[in-house]
Amino acid sequence: MRLQLALNVSDLDTAVDFYSKMFDTEPAKRKPGYANFAIEQPPLKLVLFEGTTAPSGSINHLGVEVETAEQVVAAESRLTETGLVTTGVDETICCFAEKTETWLEAPDGNRWEWYVKKADADQFENTIVEKVSAGAGVSPCGETGCC
Repeated sequence: MRLQLALNVSDLDTAVDFYSKMFDTEPAKRKPGYANFAIEQPPLKLVLFEGTTAPSGSINHLGVEVETAEQVVAAESRLTETGLVTTGVDETICCFAEKTETWLEAPDGNRWEWYVKKADADQFENTIVEKVSAGAGVSPCGETGCC
């Protein structure tokens, strides 16, 4: 398990250069307007989105990457049992990955994603492939159109 930090950036090349030096690692995935780092120390998934409508340097969303779809389902169940509102569990294709995911929104508006990446994909925009459990209306995609 590792935390995910997704940031909005104004210049992807400059941001990739900075974070590559800061964490001594190159992006694991690079697409137009998008970069994804799998940093081992500290354990962090860092995702950069270029040219979003949100201010540069602001948080796009936060996440918890887990190892299995069962862990996503268990987290979603635990979260809803405590009274938190989630989107339910979806099988999706977005952010250049096939994923099982659920989303929730913190009181301050920060969006959190619990997910497992199952495979790479060529598609950026969010497509729900299958709804695994019923959700309660949280919009995972915000202004970015994707996770």
